[in-house]
Amino acid sequence: MTPDLLNTCGRKQITLLLILALISPLSWAKEAAPVAEDPVIEKRMLALSEDLRCLVCQNESLAGSRADFANDLRREIREQLKEGKKDQEIIDFLVTRYGDFVLYNPPIKPTTYLLWIGPFAFLLIGAGILFFYLKMRRRQVEEPPLTEDQHRHAESLLKEDKGNNA
Repeated sequence: MTPDLLNTCGRKQITLLLILALISPLSWAKEAAPVAEDPVIEKRMLALSEDLRCLVCQNESLAGSRADFANDLRREIREQLKEGKKDQEIIDFLVTRYGDFVLYNPPIKPTTYLLWIGPFAFLLIGAGILFFYLKMRRRQVEEPPLTEDQHRHAESLLKEDKGNNA
């Protein structure tokens, strides 16, 4: 084999590899997700889903979640908005189906009193316990009275300090 023939074969292989490397990512590309058919409905759906909790992620809004269930709920909200339902009707539907947990701001009612008042109650109880603990501890740790020698020594130190400052 001559060096020219080897260079020609090598160049063809490199060119073929480059073409394949450039074309293959294009074949992997997925179809673009459709943009909202109606921007007004999409805006309302996003506003609604910001106030709703993702039931899978639990600490994320429905708008920010990428869980499959969140996608299904957003699709359901979109469909109900297209049917002309009001925001409150959609929220009522979701609360009926999934309970108050779906709301980021659940209403104040007997079943949610602990949710609303609980943190403040625990804070007050903790502060009370800490106060009484420190009060009891102060009583237990009393300073012993000074002996006569310690008292005389303290007075001599105070007199020396007054003499140095004058």
